[in-house]
Amino acid sequence: MWVTYERVILVARKALGGLIPAVAVALIATGCGSTNNVSNGSGSASSADFGTQICGQAGNTKPGYPAPFAPLPGGAKTLSGAGSTFVAPMMLDWTKEYSQSTSVQVAYQPIGSGGGVAQIQARTVDFGDSDIGITATEQAKAQGPVLQVPLLLGAVVPAYHLSGVKSGLKFTGDVLGRIYAGKIKAWNDPGITSLNPGVKLPNEPIAVVHRSDGSGTTSIWTDFLTKESPTWVSTLGGANESHGKTVAWPTGIGGKGNEGVSGQINQTEGALGFLELHYALAQNSTYGQVKNRTGKFVQPCVATVTKAVNGVTFPPSLNTSLTDGTDPNAYPITGTTYALFYRNQTDAAKAAALENFFSWVLSKGQDLNANLNYAPLGKGLQQLAVKQLKQVTVNGKTVIK
Repeated sequence: MWVTYERVILVARKALGGLIPAVAVALIATGCGSTNNVSNGSGSASSADFGTQICGQAGNTKPGYPAPFAPLPGGAKTLSGAGSTFVAPMMLDWTKEYSQSTSVQVAYQPIGSGGGVAQIQARTVDFGDSDIGITATEQAKAQGPVLQVPLLLGAVVPAYHLSGVKSGLKFTGDVLGRIYAGKIKAWNDPGITSLNPGVKLPNEPIAVVHRSDGSGTTSIWTDFLTKESPTWVSTLGGANESHGKTVAWPTGIGGKGNEGVSGQINQTEGALGFLELHYALAQNSTYGQVKNRTGKFVQPCVATVTKAVNGVTFPPSLNTSLTDGTDPNAYPITGTTYALFYRNQTDAAKAAALENFFSWVLSKGQDLNANLNYAPLGKGLQQLAVKQLKQVTVNGKTVIK
């Protein structure tokens, strides 16, 4: 069954055992989102210890990009999509706003990036979505060339549940890798306490939480661990095995989707998991800051996520890793998400509808991103994404002249 804007709230309510009020507010609010407003019941947001960082500084969160081309006539009145849960809250906001202004209904099913790739391969949806795009192996199994269109920037954060411990714990990629490899097992391990002097960490086991489904969020997280933690890589059997939408988790309990992981963290004392930032904020979870490649511990927020693309050279497919960026203020576990659809379309009405919707997402839609703690695409990447749209053809003829 396709997930409408209202239905996802009901589904999430069931999945999270009644924790939905914060999610519902976060999905429909138009001004939420400062990480300074987070509270998890054990430590108030105002006491969160991130130190002096750039997150409180005003930035250009509404770039005001003009529409890249005029709406195409004759577009279909419905579109179907499926994939990433990372992008799901933003996709729901986009589709609601777009429907109100155009009367075009875009139904999106948040089933995970792996499911999004599988559905576009099978042509059972008009577009898929994956946080790591589509691999060469997956492309070979598709029914033609698949375009990959970046839509936003977002952070994956280490979220935890420790009574009396507020947001702001410091982590390195190597420490996180050793935790997920099962080598660091207690919260008062010297590897963690040495990074957090003055914080009283309990002598209790770490309940590791990970994704149970094929996940782009997992891919972003494990990509970072692979770059930063030799222990993680060796435990998984090498760099070819230590990152991807699915990995052989050495320890921990699984949750389906960002929603499932969030539920596991919030109901388990001593839990540590990884979440897209929006979900951590929506559920009032405590979460940490992570050391980047310049040696700085960085708070995840729109401003630091935006910095992650600085210095990145994108290949023609636009599919590349954004973790461990070179900017001193870049949050290191950052990713984008890619809309996936066939370059060669056969249905002119569907092609026009796809072009019109994603043209809107890449222009007016970008002004909505920061409301839900995602970052808009920078001008350079936004223009590259628009070029992807202009490659679409119908029966061999280019749609956008």
